[in-house]
Amino acid sequence: MPIHPFAGQAPRIDPTAWVAPGAQVVGDVELGPGASIWYNVVVRGDVMPIRIGARSNIQDGSIVHVTRKLAATSIGEDVLVGHMAIIHGCTLMDRSFVGLGAIVMDGCVIEPDGMLGAGALLSPGKVIKERELWLGRPAKFVRRLTDEEVERNRRGAAGYVELAKMHAGSLA
Repeated sequence: MPIHPFAGQAPRIDPTAWVAPGAQVVGDVELGPGASIWYNVVVRGDVMPIRIGARSNIQDGSIVHVTRKLAATSIGEDVLVGHMAIIHGCTLMDRSFVGLGAIVMDGCVIEPDGMLGAGALLSPGKVIKERELWLGRPAKFVRRLTDEEVERNRRGAAGYVELAKMHAGSLA
């Protein structure tokens, strides 16, 4: 099983959440209902807590960590974190989106429906406001998201809940 206690703290995983084989969930981590941790993801709450809300997904190869005595990681509900992303000591609010290979550093906040595009680097302490799209290395504000883009991201989170159920069923 890819669930490991550390320093007296064991991960707390809702019975409806799914952790893929090969993923590693360590320490003070909480996964909400319908959340999914995909193949080869590391969620390491060894020196500060990590909270992942209902129906959020951390896609294949991503890393979620914290900074000792400085920054926990909080991921809200219905959040999409794309493949190979690094989420470190930050806050991803409800319905936020982190694209493939993007990096979110200490003290950053992505507000509801905010989006960090693929490959972007959000440097420490930056805030992506509600419905903003940021791109680049370092990431900068590009434009406001359209209603259609916001709706597509919301459907994506719901789609991952269903996909996780299918994977869990096929591996049972």
